[in-house]
Amino acid sequence: MNIRTLLVLLVLGIIALFAVVNWSSFMAPTTLSLLVYTIQAPLGLIMLGFTGLLTALFLLFIAYLQASSLIDSRRYARELQTQKELADQAEASRINALHRSLEAEVAKLAKQGEESRIAVETRLDQLDLDLRSAVEQSGNILAAYIGEFEDRLERRQTGTDSKIGA
Repeated sequence: MNIRTLLVLLVLGIIALFAVVNWSSFMAPTTLSLLVYTIQAPLGLIMLGFTGLLTALFLLFIAYLQASSLIDSRRYARELQTQKELADQAEASRINALHRSLEAEVAKLAKQGEESRIAVETRLDQLDLDLRSAVEQSGNILAAYIGEFEDRLERRQTGTDSKIGA
């Protein structure tokens, strides 16, 4: 129980105790004016009845407030759940879009990598051919120089031999 409920019960208890202690005064008849009529009735009993009626009305009002508050909180909870689901769907949509974008970028990078690899292999093959050609050409030139050198040596040796024999 909260403090407000205890306070209301305390006030109602005090009113009930006051009515019990002063019951004879509550029941004493008095002349009451109803603007059109005048009647003899116990004023204390009528006021006690009005207090009871007012208390019942306040209890009904409190029950109405509690019910409307409960209905509103449930409605807000449903709306919040709906908004959460929408946000989750939007998040999933953004994640899927990002995933597709990343896949496209990875595919593009893979294609570029493959193209670069092919270009490098082509260039290396061309350089290999060029290097082999250069080595072969150098070998041919060297063979030509060696052949020329051998010819000179042979001519010198044959020329020296012919000079020795002459």
